[in-house]
Parts: sequence; structure tokens; C-alpha cells
Amino acid sequence: MMPTDLLLPQRSTFDNTDLAVRAEKLGYDGLWLGELWGSSSVVELTDIANHTDDVALGTAIANVFSRTPAVLVMTAASLNRVSDGRFKLGVGTSTKKAVEDLHGMAWDDPNPVRRAHETIELTAAYLGDGDRVDYEGQIFDVQDFPPLNADVPIYHAALGDANKRVVARLCDGWIPHNVPFPDLEDEFAYIVEQMEEAGRDATIDVAPYVPAAVSDDPEAAKDTVRAHVAYYVGNGQGYERAVAGRFPDGAEAVAEAWHSGDREAAAGNVTDEMVEALGVAGTPEQARDQFRAIAEIDCISRPMVTIPSNADERIAERTTEELAPSQY
Repeated sequence: MMPTDLLLPQRSTFDNTDLAVRAEKLGYDGLWLGELWGSSSVVELTDIANHTDDVALGTAIANVFSRTPAVLVMTAASLNRVSDGRFKLGVGTSTKKAVEDLHGMAWDDPNPVRRAHETIELTAAYLGDGDRVDYEGQIFDVQDFPPLNADVPIYHAALGDANKRVVARLCDGWIPHNVPFPDLEDEFAYIVEQMEEAGRDATIDVAPYVPAAVSDDPEAAKDTVRAHVAYYVGNGQGYERAVAGRFPDGAEAVAEAWHSGDREAAAGNVTDEMVEALGVAGTPEQARDQFRAIAEIDCISRPMVTIPSNADERIAERTTEELAPSQY
């Protein structure tokens, strides 16, 4: 079976270091940690690095607004050192809600895709081993600092076409989320086309989030994934558009209910068909069959078992155990 990674839950009630140690023993190849609010992925990954041996580590994702490229580079280089070269830097634009209402920054000045492009381009230059870095962009203007010569792959959580062009031109990996799995090959084909047009010869890892919930009660598992999908569709237009590519009416119904304040109705509007196309949910046997089918999609190189942040502790632990590589 191909490498299988685990996205640890973003919940302060979980001890992610303990979960990471167990996950490494279960055979996971990589461990990723997101960062929205409540805990620092950098601090937690540093602790995880010091308690694990071989498993890869990554941010999925660090947003490109709240840290400058220089801070991202220092963070990546430091995490790469303390993990003995196991770190991957996953970045993305996050959402307008998070950027404006949490970080108090301007979402569209000039626009999030341009910020992602310049952040990744400058970060790659600072991580490289070339000449001293000079860079003049619309957002960042830096002069005369030496690169750090740190071998850290950069992954980007791109959804729209403009952001996927950033992946094609600059990145080592792509982290899609809420792109229906039946559509993933066509979406990646666009990235490949853009790479060819740009004359770039590279291999891009495709590491999709696979929202997953395992329970002896299949409906409880499905409800966990429904709430996860509703949260993202309700909070980000990019996520809504990604889901709407296959489920236009469903995505609209979820978003409208969420924006009206009815979270329960929003989750209820995530149909069984949407759950099947956007995640994995069911008994251990059902979930393994579903996950295996996703992992066999041609373009996927390292599927990421994603524990929904709304999952209770039992479902989180059961999902981690039952979808581990050791079970296959």
C-alpha cells in the first residue's frame, strides 16, 4: 500500500503527542497538524518530533497571512533540524473568516492567491542554496539575505484554478480538501497541464485530506463527517465552490443553513452521496474499503486520514487505529 498519513485533530482536549506516538507504531508514514485557533501547530510538532523517530511531519496547513515568508522559513528550517530532516511545510490561504475576523488582516489586498504565490516563491528562495536573496513583488520586497540551505518540501492547499497554478509552478505537493474524490484526477490534470505550459519538469505529491470516521454505528460515523463538511462549506467560499462542482444544490443548501446560524440543519443537508464523495465513514470494514478505493485513485500519492475536529475521543482513536497501514 502507498504511504498513508494522518492529520491529527485540532482539538485542545486531545494529547496529540500521545496520539502521534501511537500512530507511528501503527505504521503511519506521515503526521500532519493544522492550525486555526487554540493551539500552535509549530509547538505541538516540535514536541511530536522529540517523541517520534522516523515518521514524516508537516503543517496542514499554516496560513500565508499570519507569518511572513521569513518566519515561515525559520520555522520550517528549525522543525526540519529538530526532526532530523522529516519536516514538510504545508501552507494555504485559509479563509476570509479566519484572516479577517481572527487575525485582523485584509483578505483581498491585493488578493489571497497573489499572497500565496509570493509567499511560496520567496519561501522557496530562502530555503534554497543559491545566492543571497533579493525579491521584489506586489506584497514582499526583500534584499540581500542569505538562504538557509534547508531541504524542506513545500505543499499548498489549493482549490481554485488560480491557486492550482501556484502548485503547478512552484510547489512540491498539493493538499486538496473538499474536492470530491471522483473529480480529483481531472483537477490534478489541470495542474499537470499548467506545469507543462510553464516548462516545469517536477513530480508533485498529491496528499488529499480524507475526512474519516469509524464507528460500529455507521450513522454516527456519517454524522461526524457531515458536521465536518458543513463546517468547511459554511466557513469558506473556496470550500463551497469545490463541493459545488459536483453537488451545486447540496453545497448551496449547506452554506445557506450555516449562514443562517442553523448548524444542525447545515450538517443535515450533507447527503449520503456527499459523505461518500467527500470522506470515509462507517464500520471498520466499510471504512477500510472506502479508504482503499480512494487511495487507489491514480493521481494520489499519500492520502491523509483526517480526523474531524468535531469527532469525539472514541471515534478519533478508533479511526486512527482502524485506518492505520498496519490494518492492511
